Amino acid sequence: MTESNGNTNAVHPTSRLPHVSPTFSIATRGVHGDDPIRNYTDVAPALHVSTTFRYSSDPDKLIPSSGLEDDRLELGPTITGDAHIYSRESAPNTSRLELILSSILNAPCLTYASGLASFHALLVYLNPKVVAIGGGYHGCHGVLKIYQKLTKCKIVDLFDEKSWDAAELGENDVVHLETPINPTGLAYSIVHFAQLAHKRGAVLTVDATFAPPPLQDPFAHGADFVMHSGTKYFGGHSDMLCGVIAINPKRANVKKDYWAMFQERVYLGAVMGSMEGWLGVRSLRTYELRITRQSQSADRLVGFFASCLDSTSTSPDAALVQSVVAKLGHASLQADDMKPWLAAQMPNGFGPVFAIWMKSKHLAKRLPGKMVLFHHATSLGGVESLIEWRRMSDDTVEETLCRVSVGVEAWEDLRDDFLQAFRTLTEQHN
Repeated sequence: MTESNGNTNAVHPTSRLPHVSPTFSIATRGVHGDDPIRNYTDVAPALHVSTTFRYSSDPDKLIPSSGLEDDRLELGPTITGDAHIYSRESAPNTSRLELILSSILNAPCLTYASGLASFHALLVYLNPKVVAIGGGYHGCHGVLKIYQKLTKCKIVDLFDEKSWDAAELGENDVVHLETPINPTGLAYSIVHFAQLAHKRGAVLTVDATFAPPPLQDPFAHGADFVMHSGTKYFGGHSDMLCGVIAINPKRANVKKDYWAMFQERVYLGAVMGSMEGWLGVRSLRTYELRITRQSQSADRLVGFFASCLDSTSTSPDAALVQSVVAKLGHASLQADDMKPWLAAQMPNGFGPVFAIWMKSKHLAKRLPGKMVLFHHATSLGGVESLIEWRRMSDDTVEETLCRVSVGVEAWEDLRDDFLQAFRTLTEQHN
């Protein structure tokens, strides 16, 4: 039996396969980002379910894992089809996914079983003694509490520098910024927090789940590590769990960061399954189309509702919206921040998630049940639009808040769905 490439039992790229230029658009990279490991003739990649892979029959190519020194390993997940050993380390579908993500994010990426698994892996690797964190996704706070239980690290308020200094936040500690933030969709300046972190020698980690490329590039504004819940927009179809950590390629020790996290993932065991990796590759083929449309539709919906809430508006739609809606939350509404930093940080849209505060808990609980096109469900980022009375998932938010995740439907249809739901609420309330 002969082997076409010879299993070298090493995780490294090959130079003989197609190159995908970083100058290509995100749309093109989503379709062709995995071309460098194209080992078969099938256009749509197959689903590989094997957990273990044969070693080379050539004894000269049997290199124990302990014999692989760092200088033999290139940066990034370009793993040839004959170099896999065991799926807890690497596998064909997840390697393809990581390669496309690395192309889209312009940074070496690692995938995990969920967004929270990726955040946990990042904390384990960085091992901070102090973590500054704001509001945002309650799941990350839950992971951090578990990490604190094991390490006794100090947790301080992201927006209170005095608490940072009191806790002696410094070298290799973590400043964790979520922007835009869950569930309101409001944005914060990455440059600002990068400056605060770096002057203390700390690391800035950014959760950019709500605004992935091309909406936002945290590395361009000073982030050291970026995490995503790939379950959301990278997956995009409400059918897979995924977490992503991307490492700033300009970090001095980026190669060490990548391979250390790669090895730690082997033992943490929080790897994606082959089915999820396959679904992720399928999803990224249409990623740019989806995220662009979803963001544009959200901007239009928010703009429409904001115009209706304007006190000078006298249209019938405005009167209807004003009768039930108290206020909105979305980065596009941050007018005072736009020129100083926000327009530069989010040049291509402000994210497909926004918040609606209804005028009462009664209205907020009932609104989702009156929608026709919006599913009342948690999570976000899928092709279908979702709305959630957020207290169902997060008991830290106001009881009047509904979180809206805009899908790929026509925004006019989504607008009309809201209006009919508001009309029904007012009729029943009166």
